[in-house]
Amino acid sequence: MSETTNIFTVTREDEFAILTMDVPGEVQNTLRKEFGDEILPILESLENDQSVQAVIFTSAKNDSFVAGADIDMLKAATSEQEVSEIAKTAQKVFQKMIDARFPIVAAVNGACLGGGYELALACHARVATDENSTVFGLPEVQLGLLPAGGGTQRLPRLIGISAALDIMLTGKRVKAKKAVKLGMVDEVVAKPNLLLAAKKMAKKLLSKEDFRRQGKKSEWYQSFTSVSGIQKLALEDNAYGRKVLFDQARKRTIAKTLGNYPAPEKIIDCIEDGFEHGMEYGFEKEAQRFGQLAMSPESKQLINIFKATTEMKKGLGVDPSVKPRSVEHVTVLGGGLMGAGIAYVSAEKAGKQVRIKDRDETGVNHGLKYVHDILKKRVKRKSLAKSDADWIYSHVTGTTKYDGMKKTDLVVEAVFENLELKHQMVKDIEAVVPENAIFATNTSSIPITQIAEASTRPENVIGLHYFSPVEKMPLLEIIVTEKTAQDVIATAVKFGHQQGKTVIVVNDGPGFYTSRILGPYMNEAAKLVEEGVPVDWIDEALKEFGFPVGPITLLDEVGIDVGSKIAPILQEAFGERMAPPPSFAKLNDDDRKGRKNQRGFYLYEDGKSKKKEVDESVYKVLSVNPTNRMHKAEIAERCALMMLNEAAFCLQENIVRSERDADIGAIFGLGFPPFLGGPFRYADTIGVNALKEKLERLQARYGDRFKPADIIVEKAEKGEKFYQD
Repeated sequence: MSETTNIFTVTREDEFAILTMDVPGEVQNTLRKEFGDEILPILESLENDQSVQAVIFTSAKNDSFVAGADIDMLKAATSEQEVSEIAKTAQKVFQKMIDARFPIVAAVNGACLGGGYELALACHARVATDENSTVFGLPEVQLGLLPAGGGTQRLPRLIGISAALDIMLTGKRVKAKKAVKLGMVDEVVAKPNLLLAAKKMAKKLLSKEDFRRQGKKSEWYQSFTSVSGIQKLALEDNAYGRKVLFDQARKRTIAKTLGNYPAPEKIIDCIEDGFEHGMEYGFEKEAQRFGQLAMSPESKQLINIFKATTEMKKGLGVDPSVKPRSVEHVTVLGGGLMGAGIAYVSAEKAGKQVRIKDRDETGVNHGLKYVHDILKKRVKRKSLAKSDADWIYSHVTGTTKYDGMKKTDLVVEAVFENLELKHQMVKDIEAVVPENAIFATNTSSIPITQIAEASTRPENVIGLHYFSPVEKMPLLEIIVTEKTAQDVIATAVKFGHQQGKTVIVVNDGPGFYTSRILGPYMNEAAKLVEEGVPVDWIDEALKEFGFPVGPITLLDEVGIDVGSKIAPILQEAFGERMAPPPSFAKLNDDDRKGRKNQRGFYLYEDGKSKKKEVDESVYKVLSVNPTNRMHKAEIAERCALMMLNEAAFCLQENIVRSERDADIGAIFGLGFPPFLGGPFRYADTIGVNALKEKLERLQARYGDRFKPADIIVEKAEKGEKFYQD
């Protein structure tokens, strides 16, 4: 016998009621406004049915328990109070579950995140499958929010304050086997055994005298917890110890966020309030602060980013009628850091058969070792089973010759930034791969059209611009020429998605989009050094602005020699707007390449920066006196506005397809501060007219490199924004 509502189906099996959630028309379950309206009557009905001794809460979705709350529900809210009421409703529903007369067991397969995990926390136990898709976490911080369905109160009491802080402040996703060790989950089983294990768990709870005697979970909840949770509570169960813990957490958080993200500190405040003044007080503050955060500009921008990336995953960058080609065999030309990283994500994420080709055994072995070492580390950290690592590694082979490539569907070239060399790669590879094989170049600055000039099949040539290290950086910039076939674009986008990348598609041109907008930003930082501003002072200014690393540190990391190769290409194309300081040529003469040869702007020891100490000798090389302690806000403005202005030029010239793509590219590829939303969201925040005036003031003081792009001037005159929402 079963009963059905819009979201839920209730099925009776002996003394059990199986409560199955299935949001219609969606791949994943999310908590929506109607969730509470439907589940409360169901719980009341089950409470009154004495034949029901236990409830199993599960999902009908294939790889999703509940992936979180519906973001649109928050975007529709217009006030802090309205958002706080949403949180209070969730708290009320979850408390009703906790207070049920019968045990409720969450049977979890797939993503159990955010509000979904808070739902699981409101169950009396949690049983999960050992599938790779089964992950747990409270990632609200990534949207500038905090868990507001009781998560800040219940998780610390379940697994301890320190472990809960780590989960909530990082937004990390925890796989089932680790979750059971932490105490987030009670048992992990194979997928076919999930419901059976959940029923056994429910019977186990029913047999506990405490549960029957107390009846209500609100009291019993704090005693029935994991062993590790009890141990942690013992260490944290005194006011002095907790104060030290919370103070340290705040100190670490502020050092990391530099005050740019309010959510982490409010999460700490909620947990501390709950422990010092009781759970009810904690719930109240949780809902209140949730409302404050949801209305904050930082959260609004982070939610914009989330929605944009979600939308981008749905398309392939071309008309929906265009079908991508099949890609099973991938050849990577070059076994260096980029080539090896591309090979790794192609095998590990995309599941492709990969062949690394290099000119000699040393290059091939480097590529294979790079892949092997990543897999070895993952096995050691227990984030990957050895059998899975072996399977992945078996899909990566190497060669110094153009053999074994007759089945190649896609070639990714990752050799040096040299047009002649890339032309040779095109000719060599086209002689041995099938005619329909796609040739993708990983160049970061040379126009794809120029590379395609060596091809007899230019319609199959495309740019795949990865960022280093490939296995960690989320963006893939795909560059298309006027001749690139539509199905080649679709294939490249699908391949990028399979590699786990956030993908933007841009049109061809020197520097494309990301390298082009990075150029003037880096050049301005270099000009500041030339003006006598200390290297570390510049880096600090841009970090405080919100970039993950400063521009001079970035130059050391990428390689001063790499920058010197890209700069002339951009300067030739765009003139003095892209000109680096002439004095920086002296760095190459002094053999300063940055981290790679441990000679750059900073001191290095065994390949690592030495406490971020500046190599003072660099000032002598550049003939500058580093005494100009310019105001950090002015430093940040000069560098950031150069990036904004160049992004506007790219939009105006149709290099980038939309403001959305431009913002995502800058954030995921270059580390533009996410809480500012990207160059165009930030432009709208400060006002397009104000942006124009700032650029004009800088132009009057420093020269025409700051002259505002025509599109900025036009929008300022019309009183328009870049975004219409």
